[in-house]
Amino acid sequence: MRLLHTSDWHLGRAFHRVNMLGAQAEFIGHLVSVAREREVDAVVVSGDVYDRAVPPLAAVELFDDALHRLADLGVPTVMISGNHDSARRLGVGAGLIDRAGIHLRTDPSAAGTPVVLRDTFGDVAFYGLPYLEPALVKDEFGVEKAGHESVLAAAMDRVRADLATRAEGTRSVVLAHAFVTGGEASDSERDITVGGVAAVPSGVFDGVDYVALGHLHGCQTITGRVRYSGSPLPYSFSEAGHRKSMWLIDLAGDGSLTAERLDCPVPRPLARIRGALEELLADPDLARHEDAWVEATLTDAVRPADPMARLTERFPHTLSLTFDPERSPGDPDVTYARRLAGRGDQEIAEDFVLHVRGAGADEHERGVLREAFDAVRADETVREVAG
Repeated sequence: MRLLHTSDWHLGRAFHRVNMLGAQAEFIGHLVSVAREREVDAVVVSGDVYDRAVPPLAAVELFDDALHRLADLGVPTVMISGNHDSARRLGVGAGLIDRAGIHLRTDPSAAGTPVVLRDTFGDVAFYGLPYLEPALVKDEFGVEKAGHESVLAAAMDRVRADLATRAEGTRSVVLAHAFVTGGEASDSERDITVGGVAAVPSGVFDGVDYVALGHLHGCQTITGRVRYSGSPLPYSFSEAGHRKSMWLIDLAGDGSLTAERLDCPVPRPLARIRGALEELLADPDLARHEDAWVEATLTDAVRPADPMARLTERFPHTLSLTFDPERSPGDPDVTYARRLAGRGDQEIAEDFVLHVRGAGADEHERGVLREAFDAVRADETVREVAG
């Protein structure tokens, strides 16, 4: 069975001030063309179809167009909701859409109920594990402590239990939206840390033939059977080094597989340039970035006049301009933002405790801070989905 694995479309999302809807529509057309030309047997979409719980109308219309084009193609499609999606909204009409060969899996309680497709070798069971927000699903899965590993492990127990009841030789594919240990994150993914932990070990998924992951925006291989497709388009300059693509997976009758990486069309390359303004304007080596979307970091000790206007004369698609003067760490003018760069909420809060009290937080206090941040994040998730 030939599978086309994609994820993290983020329909409705912009890239800085650039509307990406046209590029997203071009990707949908590319996806349909690949599915037709490469004779794909099933398409799997591993979450974050939309960029937010209540997407703009134009994004909904594009998703509707994608569903119609995939249904007209006659290629079964399995989709799950991600942490950016509203599972309940995305799943509206799932029963009816199912009849058209588009299988939306957004209900955590159905983790052990697969979509079963057949090829010449027999059945392939597709299990959809939508994003599992630990605080919201721990009761459904009967786990005592809300954590990513515990709820995913419980969901996978249901998958393996169902698989054990099926005919010998039934192959299995799991769609999941999670941060798996060994994956490389970028700046454009929403933080899903719970209890100080965001990642789960890949061993949670043992016992299935292929795991189609979503959430991380870089295409990457965790193991031969556990892969991220990454997002088809860039959504932050931290993705400047990404090659945007999908996985074409051939799943043989014995469960062995081969994987081929297929490139996605992107509107422009990304470039991150750094240096003094005059150097950036004069450096001949930067000519290759003149048609790229550019993030420029200026290191001038004194902020130059009209830097954006001057930059865009050479780099007309400059979207981001930041200032990072080259100063010694002890310089009193080092900015607050620079001191906080790369530090998480927990670290910043613990530093604050140290600053105001003169002594760092103890283990109990660190636990209280973690619980507070987890509670706020879970509450924001509930309110966004309900809004």
